[in-house]
Amino acid sequence: MPSSRTGRPPIPRAPKRPAPSVAPRENPVLGLYTRARKAWDRPLTAYYLIFGGSLLITVLGLVMVYSASQITALQLSLPGSYFFRKQFLAAVIGAGLLFLASRMPVKLHRALAYPILAGAVFLMALVQIPGIGVAVNGNQNWISLGGSFQIQPSEFGKLALVLWGADLLARKQDKKLLTQWKHMLVPLVPVAFMLLGLIMLGGDMGTAIILTAILFGLLWLAGAPTRLFAGVLSIAALLGLILIKTSPNRMARLQCLGATEPQSGPVDCWQAVHGIYALASGGLFGSGLGASVEKWGQLPEAHTDFIFAVTGEELGLAGTLSVLALFAALGYAGIRVAGRTEDPFVRYAAGGVTTWITAQAVINIGAVLGLLPIAGVPLPLFSYGGSALLPTMFAIGLLIAFARDEPAARAALAMRQPRFGRKRGAGGSASNRSPRRWNTMRRRASAARTSGER
Repeated sequence: MPSSRTGRPPIPRAPKRPAPSVAPRENPVLGLYTRARKAWDRPLTAYYLIFGGSLLITVLGLVMVYSASQITALQLSLPGSYFFRKQFLAAVIGAGLLFLASRMPVKLHRALAYPILAGAVFLMALVQIPGIGVAVNGNQNWISLGGSFQIQPSEFGKLALVLWGADLLARKQDKKLLTQWKHMLVPLVPVAFMLLGLIMLGGDMGTAIILTAILFGLLWLAGAPTRLFAGVLSIAALLGLILIKTSPNRMARLQCLGATEPQSGPVDCWQAVHGIYALASGGLFGSGLGASVEKWGQLPEAHTDFIFAVTGEELGLAGTLSVLALFAALGYAGIRVAGRTEDPFVRYAAGGVTTWITAQAVINIGAVLGLLPIAGVPLPLFSYGGSALLPTMFAIGLLIAFARDEPAARAALAMRQPRFGRKRGAGGSASNRSPRRWNTMRRRASAARTSGER
């Protein structure tokens, strides 16, 4: 070893450590997208979207019904909260129906299909009997239950067609009969046309359009060939054109498309124009809850068919986009449930309910925006009307039951642990039970044990 100038051996130098490698910084936008996609793909995503979305729409609808109906109630010499109390009562009953439907097995849903269909047809025929049926706004589609309570049986016809049509198509698919066009159309299309005829006897074309959309949705899910689908669609379009041409009221509504100011003459477009005024005056965040001007007698049906316009005036663009986002999430969750199931009944029923709710929302919002003719249909779960709210909440309960019944969702629900303490139903008295511990502590303790410990 060579010596240094002082005669001492040189001190060995430690080898240089390699510079620590700096991990590349993760793109925050990409990381957020990855986390959002993982959360979106979880088994219970559809369940949470259906339950949470429908709950938020219903609660916001109650708030807007209370705000939009106060002036109308006072003009009728009623308490300001009159319509809100009735809607709240319907929402409470509907919540019970939703919970019941969400806990019922699929077999029981299928068993209820025929009784619900028979009951809906009986009530819809009862409407046409003089002295029993009640006319509202020129349409005789109501039955008085005494006092101020009325029921519209055609709303329950939507639920009946969904359940009965789904059960019919599922049984035919099990027997491999849907490859023949006559089995695909009969008796589904004749029964649907019977329901449509009973509805049109009362003059309610808006509900008839929704029922037609449900029929097309079921046929599309059943795999109807394009020529067959186009044939049924052509017949429905021809019948709709005839019904519009023969009704001055419907022709007047069609002429109001794109109107921006009231006109003089038989077609004044007052409701359509003031709906646009309400939306235009809302701005970005609205004039404030309860501060609508159009609801002071300028906008007809402010708490029913045109409640979306009052929402835009009071909550602005932010409020209307929130409502649209909730309906979009609800529609996506319904499509996801229908697409992931292996049960044909669940697929048809979930697709029918999703078609019903999304088509009705599109028709209502399109009419308020001036893009579609005013069809007189309420905004699902949002507008005032117990007859529309009850079957819709039962249908939401169906979607929740189907979302819980997915294999992955069942496994995720089964793996759930209570946050504190033991599982429910654990044996032993309270004195013999061990003290409660955090779940994280239990997991750490179990992970620290060896495989032979107990």
